[in-house]
Amino acid sequence: MAIENDILTIITAATPLLLAAQGQLVAERSGVLNLGVEGMMVMGAVAGFAVANLTGSLSLGIAAAILAGVMMSLIFGFLTLSLRANQVATGLALTLLGLGLSGLIGESFVGMPGERMPQLDIPYLTDIPVIGKIIFGQDVLVYLSLAMTIIIIWFLFRTRAGLILRAVGDNHHSAHALGYHVITVRYLAVMFGGAMSGLAGAYLSLAYTPSWTENMTSGRGWIALALVVFASWLPLRLLAGAYLFGAVTILGFVAQGYGIGIPAQLLASLPYLVTIAALVVISGNRNLMRANTPACLGQPFVPDR
Repeated sequence: MAIENDILTIITAATPLLLAAQGQLVAERSGVLNLGVEGMMVMGAVAGFAVANLTGSLSLGIAAAILAGVMMSLIFGFLTLSLRANQVATGLALTLLGLGLSGLIGESFVGMPGERMPQLDIPYLTDIPVIGKIIFGQDVLVYLSLAMTIIIIWFLFRTRAGLILRAVGDNHHSAHALGYHVITVRYLAVMFGGAMSGLAGAYLSLAYTPSWTENMTSGRGWIALALVVFASWLPLRLLAGAYLFGAVTILGFVAQGYGIGIPAQLLASLPYLVTIAALVVISGNRNLMRANTPACLGQPFVPDR
């Protein structure tokens, strides 16, 4: 059953990347570049684990993680959307704030055991060889991440609200001239990105490794940001990219399991090397970059009237 176990590991490695990247895809479609994903994720992880540990409720832990992500995103939104601070610098500062604050909050929870999020168990279906546990034996956040792909596709390309959000990202002055409140749209998109990043952090501390360790996101927020570019801001490509990067992430463990003599340090760096390589290749394709890149991405909006 080695193949089954490898696929299950890929799913668990891909899910936090997918959740965080989905939130940022929506935020970037509105024209906002938030580099603080790592900080929002780690705050979601510590808030989710702390509340779940103190209350004994995984549901409250997930809710706390989402709230932590939203609160962090509001800090970013206030500075960049209301005060028009530089989005890149503010996002980097948000990551540093999240890493430091989470270490302070989570200091007393280091080493404490946590309760793992339960997995679905459907009699007979879960027991089907190979595909049973893969399809019918996942936890609720895995299914949510897959459902969110469909929901985001429907929202962006089949609803009026999605059309408005994309219009704001492509030309905020024209959207403003048509009467749409650009700042409100971007605040909502940023908050959604924060909520999804917090949820991704909750997955790490409540499902992936039910425990809290400082800086447990280990750069996953940066990979999620790269995934959005890798997917050319398209939700379905994002799903494929997340599972591809999830497979790369666990490739080192699989290689070590088969006794392949590759240094552990090199295997651990593979996800980041692949991320850099993918961004270099995509950046070289100008037509692909122009096709879906929001034209106002990272640009502050200053109403002319």
